Amino acid sequence: MKCGVVVFPGSNCDHDVYHVLKHVLDQEVVFLWHEDTSLKGCDLVVLPGGWSYGDYLRGGAMAALAPVLAAVRAHADKGGFVLGICNGFQVLTESHLLPGALRRNAGLRFECRDVWVRVERADLPFTRRYSEGQVIRMPIAHGEGNFEHFAGELDRLEAARQVVFRYVSPTGEIDPAWNFNGSARAIAGVCNEAGNVLGLMPHPERCAEEVLGNKDGLALFESLAQGAFGRLAGAAR
Repeated sequence: MKCGVVVFPGSNCDHDVYHVLKHVLDQEVVFLWHEDTSLKGCDLVVLPGGWSYGDYLRGGAMAALAPVLAAVRAHADKGGFVLGICNGFQVLTESHLLPGALRRNAGLRFECRDVWVRVERADLPFTRRYSEGQVIRMPIAHGEGNFEHFAGELDRLEAARQVVFRYVSPTGEIDPAWNFNGSARAIAGVCNEAGNVLGLMPHPERCAEEVLGNKDGLALFESLAQGAFGRLAGAAR
């Protein structure tokens, strides 16, 4: 699988994602500059965390207008894999590749801590190495992670099973005390209708090695590598 990690001015998790894909999973990885107009033949495109363009206006708003996003959109429209992590999730909502919006945290404070999320779908290219209902631990680090949408649209997302991750207690219950940014319906991550674009606020790349004390995020990247291999093998036939 060939992977591309987009680099915006202000990205700070690009090398973390590169490391997991290249050095932990032994995938081919290239960096994609925000002014690039080609994805260089990548099967997976990752929009990493950070503060793209300094998050002026609001998180992801300026990055959504970057030249590379036209190529990312075309890639997604063709069924290519796109993953947005934290600021990358914000970029995907601002560019309307994913529904909803990320607002200031309910407590108006930057949150940097481990959270527990429940896997709501295990049938996606991103989640096939998890089990539905599995509770995993991942870190967050954001000031604008409060996922919101209109009530009717939230109902539609639920009905279409586009909610992929939810903030829960360590034992798996939805509890406002464990929803640190106040996201509507405790939503931590959503996908598009086709299931090939995913955005989430927690950082799986920061919990993908034993040396970090937590490998719960590794399965997400392993799922993508496994899924892309299967798709490419099918195309070759």
